[in-house]
Amino acid sequence: MKNCYCINPYCREPNHPSNNNTQTKLFGSCGSILLLNNKYRVSRLLSDNSGFGIIYEAFAGFNSKILKVLQEKWNNDTKAVELFRREYDVLLSLTQQNITGIPQAEDYFQYQNREGKIFYCLVMEKVEGIDLEKWVKQDNKLHQKQALNWLREVTLILDKIHQQNWFHRDIKPANIMKRNNGKLVLIDFGTAREETQTYYQKVKGESITGINSPGYTPNEQQHGQAVVQSDFFCIGKNFCSFINWKTSLRFI
Repeated sequence: MKNCYCINPYCREPNHPSNNNTQTKLFGSCGSILLLNNKYRVSRLLSDNSGFGIIYEAFAGFNSKILKVLQEKWNNDTKAVELFRREYDVLLSLTQQNITGIPQAEDYFQYQNREGKIFYCLVMEKVEGIDLEKWVKQDNKLHQKQALNWLREVTLILDKIHQQNWFHRDIKPANIMKRNNGKLVLIDFGTAREETQTYYQKVKGESITGINSPGYTPNEQQHGQAVVQSDFFCIGKNFCSFINWKTSLRFI
């Protein structure tokens, strides 16, 4: 039996020993419901420093998943909740089109703790591997042939996404995962936009949120004018960064 971890931020002991009892239905420390959405058992905290969300490992039966929970401080921010929900909507849309090279969408729901506070939750496939930012920092050698293969692979993934009228808007090394089998996966679709939606907002003169990842974001995107080509600019900047990374990465 995997350990069971409480996601209630007010829980004083999220790793309470009684959580791991198979007969337990409530967390031992705070009394919140243990099984999220009647399905997911959270095993551990993975990161609390990833933008809007807190990331956990969770299990549906014996299957490992990624659970993202919107940080409570953003719960009353309509835009933050919209961006958080958008990641699920985009992944679900792409999953239903059998697009590979992305995490598969699993679930979206609201969790209520014992005090009645609501938390927004997103469940997706757990990609086993490492993101390319960490991979580069480990001083891995990037051979020219490998670089070209990766460039082609990411471009093909992105092309499939664009064919569904979405563009990503935040492609950077930390958002490209390398699976344990060597295949690449594009992650973090919280800032993705539908092409038609962007067009209509521009026609109406409505403002569009600018997304900025320093070193990778093109000028037009910083000013809320992203287009499909902006994603390809980001890909090019990514591979330039691999060549010129400040670590001792060598391009050979």
